[in-house]
Amino acid sequence: MGSPGSRAPLDQLSRRMGQKKQRLLTAKRHQAPPDGAQISSSMEPRMAPPTTPGPQRSIYFSSLKGHPARLGSEFFDQPAVPLARAFLGQVLVRRLGDGTELRGRIVETEAYLGPEDQAAHSRGGRRTPRNRGMFMRPGTLYVYLIYGMYFCMNVSSRGDGACVLLRALEPLGGLEAMRQLRHTVRKGAASRALKDRELCSGPSKLCQALAIDKSFDQRDLATDEAVWLERGPSGSGEPAVVAAARVGIGHTGEWAQKPLRFYIQGSPWVSVVDRAAERDAQAGHRPAYEDF
Repeated sequence: MGSPGSRAPLDQLSRRMGQKKQRLLTAKRHQAPPDGAQISSSMEPRMAPPTTPGPQRSIYFSSLKGHPARLGSEFFDQPAVPLARAFLGQVLVRRLGDGTELRGRIVETEAYLGPEDQAAHSRGGRRTPRNRGMFMRPGTLYVYLIYGMYFCMNVSSRGDGACVLLRALEPLGGLEAMRQLRHTVRKGAASRALKDRELCSGPSKLCQALAIDKSFDQRDLATDEAVWLERGPSGSGEPAVVAAARVGIGHTGEWAQKPLRFYIQGSPWVSVVDRAAERDAQAGHRPAYEDF
């Protein structure tokens, strides 16, 4: 053992080595994160967005301004009757060329069941260039001209030649643009301002208000950039639905009376109210459409 004087330099050297070792350990802890931790650094490479985003990544289909994302192909892939009912309460969106978005809650629809349905354009299995959209994948638009001047918009469902006619909307957004669009095609009474409940209360009015024409025929409602469907806002519960006879399909025998038109009871935006069907619904009578 050495003297106290000789141990002092050794003690100082030992302390310096210990301090250096401590600094090294501290530096390593700062450099290496604990197991499972993510390194966050402004210098690390970041994943670039895809150069060709699919529709679900497009700004038109994202949840912007509190609006929900669009409904996809799986929503439309169901038979005409349940699809016609499922449409009620959903929001139809039309994006104009200048970026204006027109929105309306669907309050009335009609189901057309395909070749067996004598009121359908596909009755008897007939296929023509006009009705081709009825035989395409569910969600395909079938837009046709009536009376040489008005358009109606249908959406194909599961089953060849089956579809759903969109009859009426509750306007939610872009009402002034809807008024202007309706004004440009109205015949007579052009000076009278339309009330909100008159904007989309019928299949041709709906198409006028949303600027839907033949160019939309055979487009896919699940992927199109100018028109799509969004899930409606959740409410206190399912709306009361009335099942009634379809409108304007005379001379089709028993099919003219089948309750294949569906609308939200009490909605002021419905095109035609059927009081008898509403009384039956209130009385709890089983609707005949359940047989299909």
